[in-house]
Formats: sequence, structure tokens, C-alpha cells
Amino acid sequence: MSLAIIYSRARIAIDAPLVTVEAHISNGLPGFTIVGLPEASVKESRDRVRSAIINSHFEFPDKKITINLAPADLPKEGGRFDLAIALGILAASGQLPSESLAEYEFAGELALSGELRPIVGEIPLTMACAKDKRIAVLPEQNANISSHIQSAQVIGAKQLTDVFHHLSGQKKLAFIDCQHNSNKQNYSMDMQDVIGQQHAKQALEICAAGGHHLLMLGPPGTGKTMLAERLATILPEMSEAQALQTAAIHSIVGKAANIENWQIRPFRSPHHTCSAVALVGGSSNPKPGEISLAHNGILFLDTLNIYTILATYIHWEHRHKSDATLH
Repeated sequence: MSLAIIYSRARIAIDAPLVTVEAHISNGLPGFTIVGLPEASVKESRDRVRSAIINSHFEFPDKKITINLAPADLPKEGGRFDLAIALGILAASGQLPSESLAEYEFAGELALSGELRPIVGEIPLTMACAKDKRIAVLPEQNANISSHIQSAQVIGAKQLTDVFHHLSGQKKLAFIDCQHNSNKQNYSMDMQDVIGQQHAKQALEICAAGGHHLLMLGPPGTGKTMLAERLATILPEMSEAQALQTAAIHSIVGKAANIENWQIRPFRSPHHTCSAVALVGGSSNPKPGEISLAHNGILFLDTLNIYTILATYIHWEHRHKSDATLH
């Protein structure tokens, strides 16, 4: 079969739209072309995939290879399509059976040796994959993190050869068991460590119970930061849905939670000189700012001043009208 179809996922903010990787091998001058609005990092996968296939002791076709990443109007970036492209070439050249490929979605960056390297945004990818009732095949590190999603079927692999052997039926890879920590929140600090400060602690309790904002005034050294750092420890435990929301936001910037701190509420304390973009989020390829990274947790603005408030508000209004940022 000279045509193979593999499924993968792109990364657009906290969404993971489906990408169909079509691999076609035809006669003609040897060449390797990738189309479908790929960015530079995707175009460079040609060299990574070629070396990974050869060093994994497979045959790289000496023919004209065309890879189409559909839909064509969706920007593609990163090395997450390396694994899907490599498998598409192996399937199109007849080295890999393609009967069961429709059941899987693949994502992972390939090293020149064929080793799988982790990607960012594995949580939204796995959630979207589970919604479409497909099995997610990811690098082992990403698979361990994605195993928190109960409805997902996740397989972790270390090498391109591991995935090949699994799909060809030579050596099946095991599904990653769903990881849980019984909703335990193991914080490194606790409110009971604070001695005195009765009025301040009462204010924090009211803030936590009602979900209010809190303004703390006082000279340096009076304990404002110490109290703020411990506010999360008296908040209610996060539900699974809240934990997944928080993990999805952190995963797209490469800061996904691990098993030990899965249920820990985030505490973000940006420097008082940070820009409005860093606080709110944005850029040409929208990424979350400190406000989004503090979702379901605490955003502590130390040494807050009126200029920071005005700049943030103006920038938020501008972004909100264009719907180009995460809130």
C-alpha cells in the first residue's frame, strides 16, 4: 500500500484539534516533502524521521515521499508529529500493517536514534483522544502524566521500535493504569504553622470560604507573603474536573503536574515588574499568563501598584475584544 493515514493532534492554546497525517510514496526522483501549513520545526522533522527510521533498522524508501498534514489551513508546530510521520512512511512502504492504525492517535518527537522524546500539551491531547474513543500512544513520560484521565486509554513507549512491534503484534505494549492519589493534597507548608496573626488568619478563612479577593496592607516583614503562601492549604480539595482543567493549562507550557502534586492547587507569585502580557497571556500563538496558570489556585500579586492594575486592565480589555487570549 503506497498510501497510509495516521491520526495525531495539533496544539492550539488549550485545544487539541485532530490532524490527519497522510503519507504517500510514489515513483519519481527521491524526495521528502511535508505540506499542510507546517512551521519550521515541523519541516525539520524530515531529517529527524529519516535518521530515526534508519537507526531503528527499518528501510527508508528511496522514492518520492509526500506527507500531508490535514486540515491544510491549521498551523502545525513542534516535533509532536514525528512519530506519526515515521509510522505513516513505514505503513505506506508496506513494512507496517495498517489495518489497526485507525484505532490509535500518535504524538511524540523522535531523536535521531529513534528514541521518543516528550512533548508539551499532552493533557488536552489525551482528553480529546478519549472523547473520540481512540487509544493515545505517547512518549513514556507524557503517558505517565496523561494516565490521570480516567476515560482515556494511554500507551507509553520509549522507542520507535516499541511502537512498531506493538502495531505489528510482535510485542504488545501495556496500557498505563489510571493514577490516583485519593485526592490527597500534600502541601509543603500549612496554615497551622503560623503562630499568632489571628485577625489575618480569620480574613483568610473568610476569603477561602467565599472565594473572595483579599487585599493585605502592611510594611515589609509583617507576614503577608507567608500567609498568602498558606492560603491554598485551607481551600477545599480540587475535584477531578478542576484538577484536569489546571493540568491542561500547565501542560501546554510544559509544566504539567506529576503524580505527587496532581491535586495541589497552584500558587503563582509573579514579580511586580512583569509585563501585562506575562500576567494576562497572549502573543501570536496564544499562551496562558500568570492569571490562567493560577486557575483553581492562588494568584499573589506582591507589591501591587495602581500602574500594574491599569496596564493589566487595559491589556485584558484589548485581548478580550479580539478573543485572542486565555481567560
